[in-house]
Amino acid sequence: MGGASIWHWVVVGGVVMLLFGRGKISEMMGDVAKGIKAFKKGMSEDDAAPASTAAPAPNEPVRTIEHQNAQGAGTGSTLNAKVG
Repeated sequence: MGGASIWHWVVVGGVVMLLFGRGKISEMMGDVAKGIKAFKKGMSEDDAAPASTAAPAPNEPVRTIEHQNAQGAGTGSTLNAKVG
């Protein structure tokens, strides 16, 4: 008795139909579909939200960072970078 045959699933399906009825099963499947749609909508809103907030402010000034290496104070280099 290693696997389930087609008759096993027919009997299980018949018992489920007797317990719940056809209307209840279709109602549950509709609720599952609504849940999946709501989940997908929530995921797409999460993906869209960071993209709109990731843009830097247009009026923010560019800041200068000065870096000096460990060999001496006179051999530093200047790095221009926008810090957000």
